[in-house]
Amino acid sequence: MSQFERNMDVLNRHRLIYVRPPVTDEPTEVFDWGNYYDYGTHQHYALFKSKAKINTYKSLKWHLLVLWYLNPSLDQDDLESLAERICLKQNGFVTFKVSDQLLRSIIYDVSMCDLEQPPANKARKIIFNWNCGLTQEQKLKIVGQMVGRSKKINPDDVYNVMLQLHDDNKKITIGSISAALNVSTRTVHRYMCNELKKEKELLNQQS
Repeated sequence: MSQFERNMDVLNRHRLIYVRPPVTDEPTEVFDWGNYYDYGTHQHYALFKSKAKINTYKSLKWHLLVLWYLNPSLDQDDLESLAERICLKQNGFVTFKVSDQLLRSIIYDVSMCDLEQPPANKARKIIFNWNCGLTQEQKLKIVGQMVGRSKKINPDDVYNVMLQLHDDNKKITIGSISAALNVSTRTVHRYMCNELKKEKELLNQQS
């Protein structure tokens, strides 16, 4: 974890969008605390929601691509300026030094992406309202109740609990997943495919 706190003013003073709810996907159920999507939605973007910082080239490129996608009024010069601010370690967004050569490469790759295609995004079944007022424990309890309502869980249920644990800056463990879903650790292990195991390690590394 970097010693620098994330300087959100880098984004806010330019009125940049970094959080956007689903645009066309309709929620299956609507609650006071947020929305539930039975089949999940890929349209929810919420950058910098957790305290986890950008620690890989791939993650940095994705964050810049999402900012580029969510803010269509930005031009090439704006993108370069934004990338430079994000990559400045003192601003608290990244954990590693980004060389000028690497920065130029990332900016070029992002600028060449087709903005008609939304950036790849994780499917979320549960989206909490930004200021829902719930504690981390209350959110996790709701996640467990909603995704675990059927008698038989599936890998998507496990993944959504993992995402919520990550959002709440908690370490993802088999025990914490099983507690949220109210199932045995053996059951969680049964649904932890290699892809989920890799994602679990990646999310924990970002915390």
